[in-house]
Amino acid sequence: MRKPYDWISLKNAAFLALILSPVLVRAQVDAAMTAKIREEGLNHSQIPHIAHELTDVSGPRLTNSPGYHQAAAWIVKTLKEWGLTQAQAEPWGEFGYGWSAEKTYLAMRTPYYSPMIAYAAPWSGSTNGPVSAAAYLVEKLDSGWIAAHAAEMKGRILVVRSGDSVLESDDKADATRYSDSALANIQDTYMMTSAQLKGFLPIILQRFRLKSMLASSGAAALLQMSGHRDGTVLVQSLIGYRKQDQPAVPELVVAKEDYLRVVRLLEEGRTVQLELQSDTRLKTDDLRGHNVVGEILGTDPTLKSELVMLGGHLDSWSAGTGATDNGAGCIVALEAVRILKSLGVQPKRTIRIALWDGEEQGLLGSFHYVRNHFGDPADMKFKPEQEKVSAYYNLDNGSGKIRGIFVQGNEKVVPIFKEWFQPFADLGASTITMHNTGSTDHLSFDAVGIPGFQFIQDPLDYETRTHHTNEDNYDHLHMDDLKQAATILASFVYNTAMRAEKMPRKPLPKPEKFIFDDFLP
Repeated sequence: MRKPYDWISLKNAAFLALILSPVLVRAQVDAAMTAKIREEGLNHSQIPHIAHELTDVSGPRLTNSPGYHQAAAWIVKTLKEWGLTQAQAEPWGEFGYGWSAEKTYLAMRTPYYSPMIAYAAPWSGSTNGPVSAAAYLVEKLDSGWIAAHAAEMKGRILVVRSGDSVLESDDKADATRYSDSALANIQDTYMMTSAQLKGFLPIILQRFRLKSMLASSGAAALLQMSGHRDGTVLVQSLIGYRKQDQPAVPELVVAKEDYLRVVRLLEEGRTVQLELQSDTRLKTDDLRGHNVVGEILGTDPTLKSELVMLGGHLDSWSAGTGATDNGAGCIVALEAVRILKSLGVQPKRTIRIALWDGEEQGLLGSFHYVRNHFGDPADMKFKPEQEKVSAYYNLDNGSGKIRGIFVQGNEKVVPIFKEWFQPFADLGASTITMHNTGSTDHLSFDAVGIPGFQFIQDPLDYETRTHHTNEDNYDHLHMDDLKQAATILASFVYNTAMRAEKMPRKPLPKPEKFIFDDFLP
């Protein structure tokens, strides 16, 4: 999930002039070290093992869930084994309840038996055992209609009418890679303005209030339809973790084909008997969120207090094991620091890996980390460490290989990145765009004037199949792509740590309140 700020855009003409001009800043590439990084990253990778631990072994990593904490504990242990210092799960503030699905089952019993594909919605309530009840068609999801029909809903399994009654064919490929022309014309991606967000969030809150009305009717459970098709089930929930959100009604997200069949039967006036079980559990013992951090200490007497940061968000949704969103980014970041430690690098600056919590709920982990350590974008009052960060590199667009980088309007870094990409042109990475990408954790850094960058990645089947769905599992990871990404990330981090100067900065943005603070307890 991705949450943006407002960003400026720069004229393409100015950018073209910059690209075509001579390199103004030598990027100080160590060819011998680059060759070592390539050899270790491409031919001695530990990515399959890291991926297995974060996905197959840990399971879903919903924020503050048992799976998240298991993955965090393994990462801390592994970072220490690799020789990193200060490895820990660092609290960032109060988040809310953890949650896990313990048993999920849904089937139609009449007019005939048919099992259905369904997953418990995150932070939904528990049936505490099996339930069998008639389905009830909710004609309109508005407060007036619900209030008028509340008595009819008691003890029933609610199915909200959907106008999506026909599945249109889609002849687009599930997985794609960027062509050269697509990279040359890449635009802003995943961007929303603050005004758009402020208009969107009240809709979310209103929908949650309507669900609360349905729950108060005494309904046995609520079904909602997945936004995807072909058995791919999109499972997410922006709220539910706060104390005021509980108790919640048992709620299942159902595959579109199964859901629409029930809707059609109910629209004809037929009786549809369903049976389900959705046993869920809230984690209430510790409501804090935790990021995972660790360091390779700098060695230069003057520069070791400065930082180069890399990372991605560790939390995921609950229907899959969060392999591509965003196990992939964490796998790559972990492999990057492993590569550097295995080569015995002695960076001038300290290298800090940070794997974020609560990104799916609105960049919560990275934003609060930035506010705790560097400063608050609401007033742009900075702490001393803000000036010490050279750059932050983020990966969070699936498991596709790196094809380039978004520089977020920072024209001064273009000649530097251009030189750093040259050793990897044969691996398909060279595009540098002045355009912006949003909705992930580099924005938390960019918002307080710290250079924050997200790499351009091949899309593969990220948006079509895996993003927030039940298919987001180990088998959708492209291992060779991840090896390439880790190799390039390790090189960028090393080069940043060894530069004589910190990475150049663009002008500070205007103060802006972090909108998702309003959702926290």
